[in-house]
Amino acid sequence: MSESFSVAAMKKMVQQLWLHAGLNCIKVSKEAANLKQFSLQNVQHDPLLTGVSSSTIPLRYQKVCYFL
Repeated sequence: MSESFSVAAMKKMVQQLWLHAGLNCIKVSKEAANLKQFSLQNVQHDPLLTGVSSSTIPLRYQKVCYFL
């Protein structure tokens, strides 16, 4: 029974190795430069950097109070 387990474990390991072998590796420095360039190109669309106007916030409190 342990033989079948080890064969199954080895098959799973081989599948995982094939998956990793097929990945396209990129240097971290190159990917960081790409990320920086993308961020700088899209800075005008980033609400964390530009802020959000109070008129576009959908969950803001209403100023009017109604009594029934």
